Order: sequence, then structure tokens, then C-alpha cells
Amino acid sequence: MKRWLPLIAFAVLALLLGFGLKNAGTKNLIPSPLIDKSAPDFNLPLVGQPEVFVSKADLLGTTYLLNVWGSWCVACRVEHPFMNQLSRSGILPVYGLNWKDEPDEAIAWLKQFGDPYSINMSDYSGRTAIDFGVYGAPESFIIDSRGNVRYKHVGVLNQQIFEREIRPLLATIEGEVSGQ
Repeated sequence: MKRWLPLIAFAVLALLLGFGLKNAGTKNLIPSPLIDKSAPDFNLPLVGQPEVFVSKADLLGTTYLLNVWGSWCVACRVEHPFMNQLSRSGILPVYGLNWKDEPDEAIAWLKQFGDPYSINMSDYSGRTAIDFGVYGAPESFIIDSRGNVRYKHVGVLNQQIFEREIRPLLATIEGEVSGQ
């Protein structure tokens, strides 16, 4: 029996890994405790303008998508064309949270791949990302006009996910605002 123990342990680990990979695409794999709660307070400098700060209070009154990204993030490069497309569409403002990035590298990356962010804040220390419960980049949040987190997506956001999950939520949020 002792000879079979490592093989049995390996088989169990392989099954768990297979189950995890199969279910990795399911919604809310990493649920956010912030959903339907107030977004964390922040006061951050803009990327490339360290003397200009934006706070959560400055963004109240507008529903927006907050995209956590970094120039060091490979998956962010995959997601970025969609962020550019979403920004051009005018459906909702796209704001950036540049996470733990060197300012010069972030600016160069945006020049190379385009800048979809109407507001792009620098979270060099990573404190704000921690407050939002960010596990890794990219992550995206929908923040409503009252400053509440309504949605969190971990990983690359694309058109299919936007249409399936975010567009219906935006319609709900719009209905709530007009029904006040």
C-alpha cells in the first residue's frame, strides 16, 4: 500500500486541478465582498500628472468602469483593444487604476497601445487595489453614480462578457436612477 500512496495522492491532486481549470471560467469565481457596498475611499494622483489628485468623491454622479491594469501585465495587453473600443463607444466612462507600475513605463505603454482612460489614476503603492480586493490585473469594476460597487470581473474583459453581464446591469442601474 505504501508504494501506491504517492500515485493516489497525485491522482487526487490531478483531479482537483482539472476541476479547478474546468470551472475557472465561471462567474464570480472570486466573489467580491464589496458588491452593492460603497467603493473604498481613495485620493490618487493621475498617471503622468503626480500633482493632480482624484478622489472617490470627485467621481460621484457618474456610473463608470474602473479597470485595474499595469504595463507589466501580459493579460492587460490582451484586454486593452477592448478597453479602447469601449471607451470610443461612449457607453460609459472607462477610468484606469494603474497598479504598482513605474510612471514612465505606464505612460510609454499608453502611448504605444492607446489611452482609453478618461481618468487614469496611479496606485503605485497598491493600497487602493488592496482596498478593492484586487487579486491581480486585469480586474474591472462597475461603480454606480452613488459610489457603490455593482460588479467585479477578474481577468480579461471582452465584448462577449460585456454584452452578457455588464450591459444588462447598466440597464438595471439606469432604471434605478430614473425610478428614484
